Amino acid sequence: MFRSGKRLQSGMTLVEVLVATVILASGLLGAAAVQLNALKHTDSALMTTQASFIAYDMLDRIRANPSADYAVSSAAVGLHSVLGQDLADFKRNIRQFGGDSAQGRITFNDSQVAITLEWDDARASKKEGALQAFTLTSQIASNNPSSAS
Repeated sequence: MFRSGKRLQSGMTLVEVLVATVILASGLLGAAAVQLNALKHTDSALMTTQASFIAYDMLDRIRANPSADYAVSSAAVGLHSVLGQDLADFKRNIRQFGGDSAQGRITFNDSQVAITLEWDDARASKKEGALQAFTLTSQIASNNPSSAS
């Protein structure tokens, strides 16, 4: 059998190995970026879920104590009453949840109550000082005055 002077190639060249490495590295970097983005949105969703728990807890307290005036400021109410304890727990839960920048408001309009929580969500929005808000609105049995903070 007649063979030419050229050798048959066996294995890969260094250029092929480098191209495969670049393709693999770019795929892994893309997967890491997707994972980091998912973690940011998961954290934001967790904060929204915690805010809803706090708001529903306060709504349950308002419904459990219909004779109390939750529209008054907590500074005017002593901690020795159910109302004072409820408002103090509400503020403490908000601080533990969102830090010192987080705020909560309870507003009444006739027989409707709105509980609003705001917190800093800069991590998910990539903007410094970006606020996220959650508002729970519900009907209640009793009439309450205009608003509280």
